[in-house]
Amino acid sequence: MDSHDVIIIGAGSVGIPAALAMARAGLKILVLDRFASEGQGSSKSAIGGVRATHSDPTKIRLCKRSLEILSTWKETYGHDIEWTTGGYSFVAYREQEEKTLKDLLRIQRAYELNIDWCDRNELLDVIPDLNPIDLIGGTFSPDDGHCSTLLVAHALYEEAKRTGAVFHFGETVEAILINGGRIQGVRTNRCEYPARVVLNAAGAWAKQVGRMVGFEHPVNPDSHEAGITEPVAHFLDPMVVDIRPAPGSLNYYFYQLSTGQVVFCITPSPSIWGFDCSETSTFLPMISHRIVDLMPRLANIRVRRSWRGLYPMTPDGSPLVGWAKEIEGYLMAIGMCGQGLMLGPGLGELLARMVTQDELSSKDQETLGYLSPYRDFSAAEQLK
Repeated sequence: MDSHDVIIIGAGSVGIPAALAMARAGLKILVLDRFASEGQGSSKSAIGGVRATHSDPTKIRLCKRSLEILSTWKETYGHDIEWTTGGYSFVAYREQEEKTLKDLLRIQRAYELNIDWCDRNELLDVIPDLNPIDLIGGTFSPDDGHCSTLLVAHALYEEAKRTGAVFHFGETVEAILINGGRIQGVRTNRCEYPARVVLNAAGAWAKQVGRMVGFEHPVNPDSHEAGITEPVAHFLDPMVVDIRPAPGSLNYYFYQLSTGQVVFCITPSPSIWGFDCSETSTFLPMISHRIVDLMPRLANIRVRRSWRGLYPMTPDGSPLVGWAKEIEGYLMAIGMCGQGLMLGPGLGELLARMVTQDELSSKDQETLGYLSPYRDFSAAEQLK
């Protein structure tokens, strides 16, 4: 078999942009995925929000780059990914959330995020349909946005193929080949492929891939449920995020698609660990109560369907990105914690620089330090 520079395991929100960036850098890339087509793992369950509004400097930096790529994708490459620059708003109805959001502004502004605090009346100008009772205000970051996750996956896939990356679908990796402490390639259910680098971008299945090389990656799937309504006339620009905890949910968020539907999701509390993606009977009553309380005009909108997807979570809510110290050529980009879509395009470029051994900037080095797979996980990301 012809040798590849890099074999990427996983054609999802990280694997596809990594393949594109690496192929552009002149590397010979093979992407392997167990599913029948691109973006069919956790990616297809994502609701499409893309924000640089984080509390972690590394996520801010990577997502700012992703925003640059996705917001200009149609004019640059011609694919319509239904991009909308509608912004994100984190609302505050209690002093606890007000303090948290204002404290985070210092970090966010230090990394040149376009974000401000809006008092009650200013926020109602941005989102007129918020419940005004007890509303204190909230943050608003107008450069954030949203898009179609399936259209993004397909657009990046098509561009990666055009640039020279090769994709094999319906092919399961059964072993990662190592000799003398160095990566030699992989064996699948079809054949063996030689390569000097293997990138684990397997999302919710990253731990199983890691076990092939003797690692027990601290990445575990957490099942999140989402839903979508019938289309209605446009009334809402930003993604609205309410970080108040409530029984069954840590927070929830929703926005209106460019095609009129309202998409919504919760972060479950406690977490729902495992690979079960069956819909539940508790989700819609739980989130309906919360959303209608926050935005009363949604009381009579009809829900079309709901679904569950997997968030590959780490102990501190940030990804694991870096080279293995024990095995030369084993690269990790795993544990995106449900933020693969917003991290992927920026992260893909960083991974390409790592593989080509281009001189990494001081910002790259700082990012990799924060995301090191060997960190102690003592600091949790507050807006995960």
